[in-house]
Amino acid sequence: MDLVIIGCGGHGREVLGVVRSAAAACPQPGWQVVGFVDDHPSEVNLKRLRALDVPFLGPVGHLRELPPSTHYLIGIGDPRVRQSVDARVAEFGLPAASVVHPAATLGPDTVSGEGLVMFAGARVTTNVVLGRHVHLNQNCTVGHDSVLADHVQVNPLAAVSGDCRLESGVLVGTTAAVLQGLRVGTDATVGAGACVTRDVPAGAVVKGVPAR
Repeated sequence: MDLVIIGCGGHGREVLGVVRSAAAACPQPGWQVVGFVDDHPSEVNLKRLRALDVPFLGPVGHLRELPPSTHYLIGIGDPRVRQSVDARVAEFGLPAASVVHPAATLGPDTVSGEGLVMFAGARVTTNVVLGRHVHLNQNCTVGHDSVLADHVQVNPLAAVSGDCRLESGVLVGTTAAVLQGLRVGTDATVGAGACVTRDVPAGAVVKGVPAR
């Protein structure tokens, strides 16, 4: 099935790698990346895209010209930008794909929305709920009974402990940890290397050990 990736920056090209690895491990559903769209691609990223032998199709609006069976993934790491793109692309009526790297593990009782991307080494255990367009980056972990709402981004090597709730738009930075049973509010950011020991209010940016 045809697949377009939105965003040709580094994160988008990493998503391409996940798609290719998943396709090599399991030919079904047989994703075929037909190209990238991006409203403001840099010349450097266009050059790097050509090196990967994938065409640049044009701005995001090009999606409205594609067959309705074409799927898409949002290859953008910023949760708020991803949320904005998600709302815009909804107007085009295209379905979102979900892709899990063969070196990732997803608990069999996990419930996930469309647009999920799990990178190599990501681990999700049991009774976890993942919203729309959640991205779980390399070697991160999500523990039992946790809920990650729409557009959450968990960066490499971060750990979300059991029974946590991350509201929509949350970013958990590289190597950060959210301890068991805690809640991180809408659009909050947990800085790289932080250890969250108490609930984080909506919109807050916390960092350090313990995170403040």
